[in-house]
Amino acid sequence: MAVLGILAVLFIALIVIVPMLEKSNMRISPETQAKFMKWVIPLIVILLVIQLFMHI
Repeated sequence: MAVLGILAVLFIALIVIVPMLEKSNMRISPETQAKFMKWVIPLIVILLVIQLFMHI
């Protein structure tokens, strides 16, 4: 039952947040996107490795 509550809150948050982001007209330059991706991909790899060791 708790899972359904969490899913409901996340769904409602998406319904509220997505339209707000679309209206905010906030744009990120390609340079900034590249800078973020330089950090995101290694962090995802580290997270996957940690999850692998925690699962074993």
